[in-house]
Amino acid sequence: VQLQASGGGLVQAGGSLVLSCATPGQTFNSYTVGWFRQAPGKEREFVAASAVQNNHKYYDDSVKGRFTISRDKAKNTVNLQMNNLKPEDTAVYYCAAGRPIISNIRSPLGYGYWGQGTLVTVSS
Repeated sequence: VQLQASGGGLVQAGGSLVLSCATPGQTFNSYTVGWFRQAPGKEREFVAASAVQNNHKYYDDSVKGRFTISRDKAKNTVNLQMNNLKPEDTAVYYCAAGRPIISNIRSPLGYGYWGQGTLVTVSS
């Protein structure tokens, strides 16, 4: 499964961006899809996931209420709507696909496929 992440850019604090994860020629129908991010000098951390097992959405507490993950079946993408962005959201964002068990959905180890990353920079 090849993943392509896009939509990053430079935005002022309080602004919005939409990240998109595509898998050309395939579908996400049988995969849990997650978004992770990695800031300079920090470990990769969980942001959000859309679970295929139960159709639930999971968020890190730091983005809950500001970010929304959604599947667009018509476009075969998984999107991350990011509102009210803060400087601490600055990072490279990665989409990932896999079949993690629910208890492991927040761990990068649960995902076997990764996109190339897209940079989000939030200025203060």
